[in-house]
Amino acid sequence: MLTYPHINPIAVSIGPLHVHWYGIMYLIGFVSGWALARYRARQPGSTWTALQVDDLIFYCAMGVILGGRIGWCIVYGSEYIAEDWRNAFHIWDGGMSFHGGLVGVIAAAMLFARNKRKRVFDVFDFLAPLPGIGLLAGRLGNFINGELWGKPTDLPWGFLVAGPDGVLVGRHASQLYEALLEGLLLFLILWFFTAKRRPRYAASGLFMLVYGCARFTVEWVRLPDANIGYLAGNWLTMGMLLTLPMIAIGAALLILAYQRNQHSGNWA
Repeated sequence: MLTYPHINPIAVSIGPLHVHWYGIMYLIGFVSGWALARYRARQPGSTWTALQVDDLIFYCAMGVILGGRIGWCIVYGSEYIAEDWRNAFHIWDGGMSFHGGLVGVIAAAMLFARNKRKRVFDVFDFLAPLPGIGLLAGRLGNFINGELWGKPTDLPWGFLVAGPDGVLVGRHASQLYEALLEGLLLFLILWFFTAKRRPRYAASGLFMLVYGCARFTVEWVRLPDANIGYLAGNWLTMGMLLTLPMIAIGAALLILAYQRNQHSGNWA
């Protein structure tokens, strides 16, 4: 059994300024997404320009931050916000909803597509392979913050974590499971899938399907938020409920992509 190392969530302090690891992980996510998008835009036949990539990443960064935080406040953090409304702005303490961030990115991508006169699903498909590294980094940030632990376990790769009473309990490091499945595995699958030209909707569908399956799998060993608990049967979590539509939509988009076999506007 492993012992949780209790990493200081503050990476650097300069006077009153504190730089948190969680914020650094988000910066890694945005920079890696921008670098990967710039690389793809340089490929022969790509219809994307470097300036369009820069604008897209800015739009999506705003969508992730606003959507992720608002989604968490609505779904998971109502009691935390009730204690002090200013807690809604404490992003460095964690508390970002993936599903809220996804809605924010969808809205941002739709606005971008409208302003740049691109097809919405071409933008979605271009974005699909980019978030994996950011999701990996974000879950590492959760681990550093000591949040989102899994259920008790006696497996050798479990971590000994102190409970409210100070007693050490072996728990699944569900943050690291998610980092590997929702982050690294998702990135590798989408990056190599989109290395070849695919029909419209295919990349978006695969992203939704792979992420949905990965998140649903980890939810079996991840503890639900204390203020919500299980929704039914001592097993159904809010994460599962929000993820099931993603799986269904992803599968439907993949079927649609290969039935219609439309040329993607991301390639000349």
